Amino acid sequence: MSKQLELLTEVVPKASRVAVLWNPDNSGNARQLRAAEAVSGLRLEPVGARSSAEIDKAFATMAQQRPDGFVVLLDPFFVGERERIADLAIRNRLPGVYGFRIHADDRGLMAYGASRVELARQTAYYVARILKGAKPADLPVAQPTKFELVINMKTAKALGLKIPRSVLLRADEIIER
Repeated sequence: MSKQLELLTEVVPKASRVAVLWNPDNSGNARQLRAAEAVSGLRLEPVGARSSAEIDKAFATMAQQRPDGFVVLLDPFFVGERERIADLAIRNRLPGVYGFRIHADDRGLMAYGASRVELARQTAYYVARILKGAKPADLPVAQPTKFELVINMKTAKALGLKIPRSVLLRADEIIER
């Protein structure tokens, strides 16, 4: 999440307060949130949501608090609600950064996270090793090594944002539609 926060502050240079949309039912989200609070240098404002109604409440809270932007933590629930999240972000003029590229495909401003193609390759490698007789417990744990940045320029325009050239040059894909 630290890279996502860094990208958000490059796009919104005066950002000091950032909302973090997280799922309280996801223990991984809680760990990410604690780690980010310790190192970010930004004032993070956690906003929890575990249902569609709570997403609406989370954005109502953000609309009142007026953070400079928001980050959506990795959670399958948020993937399923990506269109609602994007709509609410645009309606409330909140720049957001997400961990899955599918969010940017569906009108989220920016996504930075592990490459799905690379993750699929790693998964295939492990499946092949297991099918050849390797014990799963004996296989090393692998961390993602390739990350991708996707920027949705139509959303940037809707939010009235000018994406810095330095960020655009690092993007793996720029969505113009």
